[in-house]
Amino acid sequence: MTQENPVILAGLIRAWCQRSADKEILTFVQIDKNGNFQDVTRTYKELWENGQRLAAWMRSKGMKKGDKFAIIMQNHPEFVDLMVASSILGTVFVPIDPRTRGDKLKYMLEFAECKGAVVAAYALAEVESVWGTKEKHWIATLEATGASHARIEDMLAAPLPSPELDIESDDPDSPMQILYTSGTTGDPKAILSSHKRYAISATLPAVFGLDEDDCIYTGLSLTHANAQVVSLGMILHAGIRGVISRKFTKSRLWDITRHYGCTFYNLLGGMTTAIYAEPPREDDADNPVRLILSAGMPAAIWNDFSRRFGVRLFEFYGAAEGGLTFNPTGIGPVGSCGQAPPSMQLAILDENGEHCEAGQAGEICFREADGSCPDLSYYKNPEATAKKTEGGWLHMGDVGHVDESGWLFFHYRMGGGIRKNGDFVNTAFVEKALSEIESVSDVYVYGFEVSAGRAPGEKDVIAAVVPADPDSFDAAAVFSACSQKLDANSVPDFLQLVHKIPKTASEKPQERFLAEAFNVEAKNVFTRKIS
Repeated sequence: MTQENPVILAGLIRAWCQRSADKEILTFVQIDKNGNFQDVTRTYKELWENGQRLAAWMRSKGMKKGDKFAIIMQNHPEFVDLMVASSILGTVFVPIDPRTRGDKLKYMLEFAECKGAVVAAYALAEVESVWGTKEKHWIATLEATGASHARIEDMLAAPLPSPELDIESDDPDSPMQILYTSGTTGDPKAILSSHKRYAISATLPAVFGLDEDDCIYTGLSLTHANAQVVSLGMILHAGIRGVISRKFTKSRLWDITRHYGCTFYNLLGGMTTAIYAEPPREDDADNPVRLILSAGMPAAIWNDFSRRFGVRLFEFYGAAEGGLTFNPTGIGPVGSCGQAPPSMQLAILDENGEHCEAGQAGEICFREADGSCPDLSYYKNPEATAKKTEGGWLHMGDVGHVDESGWLFFHYRMGGGIRKNGDFVNTAFVEKALSEIESVSDVYVYGFEVSAGRAPGEKDVIAAVVPADPDSFDAAAVFSACSQKLDANSVPDFLQLVHKIPKTASEKPQERFLAEAFNVEAKNVFTRKIS
């Protein structure tokens, strides 16, 4: 056989088939209604053969190189089968969070010019409602009974194509997928993400000190770049056994890692506070995890989290568009996102594009080590691309500073900080204080203009709280506990009780939904009484 190009996903899988075809590389876990683990595995051979079968079916639907199709499902094994199939055909897949609804879903399908979609049963009604049943779009279903569409299960049971389909993807710089941003300030932007960008995951095991004796776990959605590159990408490139749960579950996280012997996993954003808010258990530190890659671990809980669960923390900062910093365990200061790798330059720029001095806050920006701007293209949006790369820097839209040694500290998302009574409120400390209260199951703190008389740009502190027991929740006791732990300016002005914190596929809290639902007169909103 000819040498395969491992930068192309299909080439990587085929190359591994020649070396270790029957290696069980992936285990997909679902928790049944009785709380038991149900799992399905994939070997490299199964990934390749399933990719061949699915590619043959999509070709029969007229799909050709460069065409787009959507994958709308949670973390099923078929998600990865479809990624391989797309790489074989040279098509471009468009992962979409299956919770997406209505106009946003329609926009994402139509803007990307998807010719078809592979949809899990629980998302099918929404796709049909925005797409209709016209023949111009094909739909294939997963675990759907009674539907008139083609079924993935039937395709995977079909004979292998003969002769075997060649790998049509041949240009590492061509798009592998379209990744949508979260769209918190408008329609989500569509990032054209190349095969070469996905292959960066091949370099990560050495950064984290992982080898084939490790086991990588993720419950993050494969519709997001993080789970794909940091977790799945490392697993497939390095031959490290991986465990992927259908979706993230904070209450069973440690049970899963114990059961499958996972040694490494990744946490993002609000996940850290949610896990820390779980009631302490005697066996918290009795787990096989030795290293957690965290993004946004609040400095306020950094050491407590590490001690409680007996793990080392490796903090990082990055985005789907690019930019990267690492703070390896025990190297950089607590609370820092890290330093840029040798391949990149990091800068903090002010509103005029000038470099900020150490300690001065500004926008976090990156460029390549040779001074060139990182390659980025938003699909059909040259204006957004130009703004993102203005002045030859990749602008992250986040505010931070670097210290005298060049360690990066994240402050807040631009437009997302809370300024109150002339000072910025550190939401991480507020969330830590709340998460340590027994009656709080999960929390997210955000700013909202409620009170009259605030200075321009200032906001009240709102704590969206998921109560451990809604029937016995004592708001006054929570306010009192916060007053004992926090300075007066940081104590929440309002508690907003919610069933759950709305989050993106990458587990980022969606502040806008909480703000839209906030009503100071509502029964689920409690006001701080100041004596």
